[in-house]
Amino acid sequence: MATERLINIITPPFTSPLHLLVFGSTLLVYNAPRILRKAFADENNSRGLYRNYRFWYFIFFAAGAVMAVSSFFWLSWRILIASGILSIFAFAYSLPLLPLKKKKRLRDFGWLKIIVLATVWTVATSVLPLLYHNKNINSYPFEILLRFVLIFILCVVFDIRDMQTDLQNDLYTLPNKMGLTNSFRLINIMLVIFAGLSIVQYIRYPSLERLVGALLTAVTTRIVAGYLQRHPSYRAYMSLADGMMMLYSLLVMAPNL
Repeated sequence: MATERLINIITPPFTSPLHLLVFGSTLLVYNAPRILRKAFADENNSRGLYRNYRFWYFIFFAAGAVMAVSSFFWLSWRILIASGILSIFAFAYSLPLLPLKKKKRLRDFGWLKIIVLATVWTVATSVLPLLYHNKNINSYPFEILLRFVLIFILCVVFDIRDMQTDLQNDLYTLPNKMGLTNSFRLINIMLVIFAGLSIVQYIRYPSLERLVGALLTAVTTRIVAGYLQRHPSYRAYMSLADGMMMLYSLLVMAPNL
């Protein structure tokens, strides 16, 4: 919706075939591994958690399927093709779909993990809206770059959280290769790049509210990263780190809400 606000000037309606597709597909992708009991048990080492929430995994997976399929009738072939490609990467990220002798997921490859995750979310939240509204992708390169940089930063934050678990599984992610100190330095550098891209975006498409929203997001993300470094916890990561994407969207859309 933040991308749609940029390209259409006004805040888009909350419900649309595109939003239905993205939200429904998200439910599908995140609940599919949980439905496959072995994959979920191996990843989280907790069969009890699976048993407690199994019913809800099926409910949300079914709801996502209904939403995604229902949206197909109102979407162009370009959206459907792009979504089909995204779905391959998204499911291969969490499920062992790669044609290898040893079944592996994309997330089992340290460097590839963060690139795939950031790219899929970038395309879903910036490229798909451009295609949906028949806009030229070449006219909004900085919107795509901004989205990638922001999500990449958050991916690094979450990989920092999982450093010990990843090492135990012989998974050498970016933070495990760079070290904790350098990982936070990388976050700082990427936040500066994010701020710089926001300024360039403002020069191309003047919107003071959007620029202020992006800069506030950068500052808040740095504060959150520092807090998580001192107080790491599952709830803090899920609410604060993931919350930065929501904060950015709300800030850049707020004036017309």
